[in-house]
Amino acid sequence: MPVKYLDKAAAAFQFAAAPVHLKPLSAGHINYTYLVDCGAGNPQYILQRVNTEIFQKPFELMSNIKGISRHIARKAAQSGGDPGRMARTVIETKSGEDYYIDPNGGYWRSFLEIDNVVSIDFPDGPELFYKSAVAFGRFFKQLSDYPVEMLYVTIPDFHNTLSRMQEFKQALAQDKMGRAAQLQPEIDFILSAQPDCSYITDRIADGRIPLHVTHNDAKLSNILMDKNTGAGVCIIDLDTVMPGSVLYDFGEAIRFGASAAREDETDLDKVQIDLGMFETYVRGYLEEVWDVITQEELLGFPMGAYLMTLETGMRFLGDYLNGDTYYQIHYPGQNLDRARNQLKLAADMKEKIDQMAEIVQRIYYSVKKGQDPCESKGVI
Repeated sequence: MPVKYLDKAAAAFQFAAAPVHLKPLSAGHINYTYLVDCGAGNPQYILQRVNTEIFQKPFELMSNIKGISRHIARKAAQSGGDPGRMARTVIETKSGEDYYIDPNGGYWRSFLEIDNVVSIDFPDGPELFYKSAVAFGRFFKQLSDYPVEMLYVTIPDFHNTLSRMQEFKQALAQDKMGRAAQLQPEIDFILSAQPDCSYITDRIADGRIPLHVTHNDAKLSNILMDKNTGAGVCIIDLDTVMPGSVLYDFGEAIRFGASAAREDETDLDKVQIDLGMFETYVRGYLEEVWDVITQEELLGFPMGAYLMTLETGMRFLGDYLNGDTYYQIHYPGQNLDRARNQLKLAADMKEKIDQMAEIVQRIYYSVKKGQDPCESKGVI
């Protein structure tokens, strides 16, 4: 269905030429997104209408994106990379703004499209997962010296697992659809995990874990990969970039990519943490970040994976209790299937937490041993 004021929005930005075609893109479920074709020989662009129900302060959102994108572009140039490919380029409107406001109050923004790249939903093997780890590790390291106090919080308590627990308990108490009686094993597991939920937030609060610039949605699909080499080129979907913990990004990547099954798998016997894939990601990630993280952060990597998985599971189950009002579903009961999948994965991670910790420590010291200690800027 055409979006109102699409043509007005497309005419508002400083494109190389007038758009000749606007193609809806299916990727993403939050913002309306289009590929702008300005004709042969001209760049292409991404045009998006921001979902202001979720992101209620578009100015702050774009301030975050523009600031970190420029920072990454500078780092890319310093390292001999291509800033136009390694960082998002924000396209201004003809009046010099970061966004266009249509007559209905809708907020639109635009980015330069990066050519010869592809977005992949799920790793088809360890090589791709390793390259995704390198890409997100590079993103974290490039922003490790960005002043975190300059960032706005676009979604408060986004990865505050204890806050997510309180939301789940509220959904359980209300039980709007009368579904709770059939979910006792899942409910019992979630409630038993409550003491774990403040692991990250407690350590941030008392200073044991520092705040960094974090992506907070570190899935493989948010990396543009080079079609020829498979290497990660640019991290996208920067709306959730905020002050956070490296454990959020590491944990989300493991939750999504190191499971032996996809998150909609209903055969729970197939759902477990693949320690081989876990090790692959740890190696790629630590090769980039080993000298900009602390010992406390390193020790927390396994808990980060477990907590991001637990958090996702209880969010799926909470939405099922609420009547499937947040996550898009394609059949009745899909959120319950997703919840059971993620809770099974979280339980398996909890059982294997010591094995995961051993892998993290072993790979860290392997990576560190191969480096010149004089180059280290971290505190480990």
